[in-house]
Amino acid sequence: MAEITAVNVEKKSVIPQEILYPFILVTSLFALWGFANDVTNPMVAAFKQIMLISHFESSLVQFAFYGGYCVMAIPAALFIKRFTYKSGILVGLALYSIGALLFIPSSHLMAFWAFLISYFILTCGLSFLETSANPYVLAMGPEENATRRLNFSQAFNPIGSLTGMFVAQQLILARLDKTSEAEREILQQTAPQQFQALQVHDLSVLRGPYVAIGLIVLIFFLVFLISKLPRSKGEEDRQLNVGKTLRRLWANKKYTEGVIAQTFYVGAQIMCWTFIIQYAMNELGMAKETAQGYNIIAMSIFCTSRFICTYLLKYFSPGGLLMSLAIGGFALILGTIFFHGMVGLYCLIAVSACMSLMFPTIYGIALKGLGDDAKLGAAGLIMAIGGGSIMPPLQAAIMDMSDFHLGLFSISSTRISFVLPMLCFVVIVVFGFRTSKVHGHTY
Repeated sequence: MAEITAVNVEKKSVIPQEILYPFILVTSLFALWGFANDVTNPMVAAFKQIMLISHFESSLVQFAFYGGYCVMAIPAALFIKRFTYKSGILVGLALYSIGALLFIPSSHLMAFWAFLISYFILTCGLSFLETSANPYVLAMGPEENATRRLNFSQAFNPIGSLTGMFVAQQLILARLDKTSEAEREILQQTAPQQFQALQVHDLSVLRGPYVAIGLIVLIFFLVFLISKLPRSKGEEDRQLNVGKTLRRLWANKKYTEGVIAQTFYVGAQIMCWTFIIQYAMNELGMAKETAQGYNIIAMSIFCTSRFICTYLLKYFSPGGLLMSLAIGGFALILGTIFFHGMVGLYCLIAVSACMSLMFPTIYGIALKGLGDDAKLGAAGLIMAIGGGSIMPPLQAAIMDMSDFHLGLFSISSTRISFVLPMLCFVVIVVFGFRTSKVHGHTY
């Protein structure tokens, strides 16, 4: 097999011609996990209605979904180190497909816990995919423009996300039975068979897109199985050396700070996107499918901003641009909290423009210069996605509280809950500043 060199002083192309096909193939994975992420976020509101559970309980969808990332990241990295990036991709696609197809028995069981297990298995697969694809893309060409290359691949992630959001809106939320939660609670007590019929209908609607994506992912598995992917530099070294690698990573402040920043970034992202629906419903009385339309607008802004910010990286330092965008995100979340009605919703939507650059840039900064340690280092950054499993339930618990009275005025629990993503942006501001001023010589 041809070897991908991490640094090639003669070829400065972001995507060298000789790896164009494998680059396109691997980049397609970014859209696949984008779909899974964003077809799932609106399901927090859907399960709340179908199962008649609290905001906190329904947010356990995110706990299971992003918990899979956290639990499987290190095993995935060790597997990839022992074998190859391609092997990791194949395992990831297999688990993704299995988890999605498990929605068939889960919907027949009509048990919330069964869906949580399905989500967990699905995202164990996504953990393999992200742990494989992100560092593999970084290795596909010159190291000096690796972050730009990863930002380019990541730009296709929101395309999958937009598709997932549209599917959630049109094929799930819009097709759920329109019986309100209050009416369902009455039916649960007075006509349990009718209530169960509503659940059967709604769960069958919810199941369909997941089964479809499970079959599509199975096709991708077959394509990757028969495709030849070039090895990256150092991939022939299959010695694990976990202890030594972890000690080197722990001693690298830029890397450890990157993991912390990524944890808080993912938490902020998932909170903002998951609870746009609840913000629109609770503050403005919108229907779920209408509220999801604003989620789609937010993702469209995110997608457009990703391409713009990738271009801006030619002229601005990654750390400086990251810090500026995090300050913007902080200010917009303040507007979400303190401006009532549509203005607050617009502020929440606009946060997506600031978030667009963050994940791949933090990722690229943290892994820069790690060499073969990047395989295990990537696992730490994928584990950081676990921030999306912990923080949404905390925000949901705040939403379940009564309104907050602050002297002469009060703020709804929905609006005040966005203090959590606001604090997350503070952490990212600090990381961006330290990248520019402290770690600049190493980036």
